[in-house]
Amino acid sequence: MTLLADGGPLPPFTPAALFTEAEPFSLATSVVVVAAVFYAVGVARLRRSGVSWPVGRTVGFGSGLLVIAFATGSGLEAYDTTLLSTHMVQHMLLGMVGPILLALGAPITLALRVLTLGPRKALLGVLHSKVAAVLTFPLVSFGLFVASPFALYFSGLYRASLEYPWVHELVHAHFVIVGCLFFWPLIGIDPVPGRMSYPLRALIAFLSTPFHTVLGLTIMSTGNMLGGDWYPSLHLTWADPAADQNLAGGILWAGGEIVAVSMIAAMVFQWMRASDRESARIDRALDRAEQAAEAEEAEWETPWFAREPASGRPVGSTGSYEAETH
Repeated sequence: MTLLADGGPLPPFTPAALFTEAEPFSLATSVVVVAAVFYAVGVARLRRSGVSWPVGRTVGFGSGLLVIAFATGSGLEAYDTTLLSTHMVQHMLLGMVGPILLALGAPITLALRVLTLGPRKALLGVLHSKVAAVLTFPLVSFGLFVASPFALYFSGLYRASLEYPWVHELVHAHFVIVGCLFFWPLIGIDPVPGRMSYPLRALIAFLSTPFHTVLGLTIMSTGNMLGGDWYPSLHLTWADPAADQNLAGGILWAGGEIVAVSMIAAMVFQWMRASDRESARIDRALDRAEQAAEAEEAEWETPWFAREPASGRPVGSTGSYEAETH
């Protein structure tokens, strides 16, 4: 990454810079466009076959892609190695907001419905593989989600991501992948491995809630600069690295709380809907059992001479046994 944009030094960061310093053409945005095209083609193919696809899922997946595109293609990308605070906004969007919205879009379910036999078998093979089972195991995905940011920011990895563009891109991909591994089994609709009962999901979500608070407070209270002397060496006349790091910690603290509460609210809503569906299913089963019991009781209450000889059922209005045999 470079401090320059369009041949000159980056101006002070303002909300307008999100658009004036945008870098829309990148590897990340290319991946987003390809994903959007595949999803749109899948929805169109499903509808041509006469099967409806919920609009809410399409909106969710599209919103997730837009969040990722905004994080990697707007002015946030231009400033993410210049201001730690903009990088932390990226962190929140790529690691939490984007994966949650993608999970609500159910892209794997869509793919399983529209793919031909060969690709569908390949996708199922990935979902049923030992690697997928390990990565989505609750303790593993929870550990990656909670521990990897500490390993990134308080080691030389973060400095390397500032110096080397390829490491920088890998960090972005890591945020999205780990976020998907963590959130999809919790609130996703897809049949991914690692699915848990709703009480266990609620427990995992509750345990993860203080994570960004702890990380943000740790960043705010540390006396060392993340990335070493990288930010002070930029000699920005319009930014104070120490104050910006304090702001970055506050963004993680407040943003993490907001996203976590929103995620838990979405999970509770899903839990309530699942409970309603289960209650309706049980009611239908009880109704069928009651109707069968009533029919059997009515049959036994019918006099023997009024029953059909072969089956023992009451003679219907369509005629007697003798009429049916002639």
